Amino acid sequence: MTSSETANTLSPTLELAMELMRRPSVTPDDQGCQELMIERLARLGFQIERLPFGDVENFWAVHGHHGPVLAFAGHTDVVPSGPEVHWQYPPFEPRIDDDGMLCGRGAADMKGSLAAMLTAVERFVTEHPDHPGRIAFLITSDEEGPAVDGTRAVVEHLRESHDRLDYCIVGEPSSTEQLGDVIKNGRRGSLGGVLHVRGTQGHVAYPHLARNPIHQAAPALDALVREHWDGGNTFFPATSFQISNLRAGTGATNVIPGDLEATFNFRYSTEVTHEALQQRTEAILEAHGLDFHIDWTLNGEPFLTAEGELVDAALAGVEDVLARRPELSTSGGTSDGRFIASLGSQVVELGPLNATIHKVDERVRATDLDDLSRIYEAILARLFVNGTSRP
Repeated sequence: MTSSETANTLSPTLELAMELMRRPSVTPDDQGCQELMIERLARLGFQIERLPFGDVENFWAVHGHHGPVLAFAGHTDVVPSGPEVHWQYPPFEPRIDDDGMLCGRGAADMKGSLAAMLTAVERFVTEHPDHPGRIAFLITSDEEGPAVDGTRAVVEHLRESHDRLDYCIVGEPSSTEQLGDVIKNGRRGSLGGVLHVRGTQGHVAYPHLARNPIHQAAPALDALVREHWDGGNTFFPATSFQISNLRAGTGATNVIPGDLEATFNFRYSTEVTHEALQQRTEAILEAHGLDFHIDWTLNGEPFLTAEGELVDAALAGVEDVLARRPELSTSGGTSDGRFIASLGSQVVELGPLNATIHKVDERVRATDLDDLSRIYEAILARLFVNGTSRP
């Protein structure tokens, strides 16, 4: 069934989700999604601060005057759809199919969450116009891309402005089998590197006149793969090292190459720092006598919200609505939560199922978004009405 056929029966959350999904906001092009959100927040009395950086649109909106700040964080950008011919329905023409699934790019990641956040706040503020605490939105159009001029830049702006941010709910799709079964209360750090090993090019028939960087690098790379970096802890698995790309050679079969390039990544726990990983990596390579250098990229530090008011409220909010107890997890890739956590904020990620994110035929169960909106509202009530927040 198409969106037009169901327009009169859609909930406010689904109406908004589909309106956002119709806009092909591929990173970093927002396509007016943020203005749509800003208009609705302004009607509620939110103070809006537009924060464009480079080609990226962002905004920070706040309602309330005192007390702790709970921010809903998310992104309006989506990944490209790929060839539309492979989709069952056009990716930017959202619809609810006969199985009750909301189909289209952004349904799960993460326009569905944005709609659920906004409608939850609309109901909460309407019922509690003079609520204690402050409610905020931190929205970017650069989460799926370089992530330089988006949340990272907004967080630096907040830091310089001495703006407070106590709690943050990131709407990333955290659920696995059913809505609310997993809440992410942290993420591993991500440290990338490109290793350049220098050798001496030559003829394969005269290896004594050359120096083969492949032969030299192989045992060193094996040592890195076998290294025990740490044992993890209660919240994080052990740090992992993975080589994702390896390049060497001229294309000719009779030429020893003059250099080798290996791209690798650490996903690391709070048991080790990125500085320690860099030092240990370089020490292993030096012990193997390599002529090398590494271009390092720190994609994000690990963060953990182990306990506290936000985790308690999030767990209870899911139980209030769905009568199930979520699992706390730090699995998966990176998210913008890593930037927000650097402010000292308590951060959790709570959103719909992640089974179809970034895939062809992305979809979520339509009723899940209504339930998600109720969960967000329950968390607000737990923090600001039922007295669980602290000044």
